[in-house]
Amino acid sequence: MIPSRPRCIIPPLVLCLALTLACSSNPEPPGPGETWGAVPDLRGHRVLLLPTQLREGVARQLTPDPELAHALGSRGETVDWVLPAETRRALDRSPGMGARMRGLPVGIFLQAQVRRIGDPLFRDIRRLAELTGAEVVLIPVEIRYGENGAYEVAAALVNGTSGRVYWFGVIQGDEGPPGDAATLASMADALALALLPLG
Repeated sequence: MIPSRPRCIIPPLVLCLALTLACSSNPEPPGPGETWGAVPDLRGHRVLLLPTQLREGVARQLTPDPELAHALGSRGETVDWVLPAETRRALDRSPGMGARMRGLPVGIFLQAQVRRIGDPLFRDIRRLAELTGAEVVLIPVEIRYGENGAYEVAAALVNGTSGRVYWFGVIQGDEGPPGDAATLASMADALALALLPLG
């Protein structure tokens, strides 16, 4: 199992905020093309891929989630991916779980460097991980069409049990016109390469 770092000791009155920003020495999140943290070796592990949470400048007809699932599945054949459709079916079979896949409060990732997520985000992530048996959760926080003429994905790899953030980055694909499916696909391929350099 992928190891997790011990929790920080936090006063109860600031528990939620501290768990969200725990042990962060740099409050600034990465910009386009930048990352922080380290990608763990995902081979042989069960990884839950969530749907894209936020979109900016992405045409309605474009569907980034299938592109991400295809790119990650094609490159990471030794990773046991749990795709959104499988998670949706699991939630339908467990209506009392009370966990969400979409509309999660992920905006903090775009405002600060998050080392460990807190509630309410952690509550949903933990429940989804338990439901699917996933050890790691990949959160596509936001997909946007950047000023440089390329699609970018801000994504986080999180430990589904502890909430520790292993890695966060803003990965961009090839330059191309907005609304172009191939340009969007290049972004998904770039994320797969960043997470799975060994295939």
